[in-house]
Amino acid sequence: MATLTLYGLKNCDTCKKAMNALDKDGHCVTLVDIRAEADLETKVPMWLKALGPDTLVNKRSTTWRNLTTHEKSQVEQGEAEALLIANPTLIKRPVIETGADVYAGWTKDVQAVF
Repeated sequence: MATLTLYGLKNCDTCKKAMNALDKDGHCVTLVDIRAEADLETKVPMWLKALGPDTLVNKRSTTWRNLTTHEKSQVEQGEAEALLIANPTLIKRPVIETGADVYAGWTKDVQAVF
């Protein structure tokens, strides 16, 4: 099976569900803590290019609700990179890298890929 890198938080329920499902399906999964271990300066630009801000930014998060109107408008104008690097919990989790592709969230569409 594929070797995957899952960027998320150890205490995130969605990340735990994704890890368990991927492990059960025989994937070799490495968890990278998005706050403590991830090189966001390198990863965020790549993820934004692959997914776009509409997919990568978690607009249902507490972090999003606490942003100023100006900060939210930056995301709407396609200037999300610095905001995501400064606020890793604003990134929709998990972000899964397969080596060739990048996925964000643990939706039915993402689950169907694996």
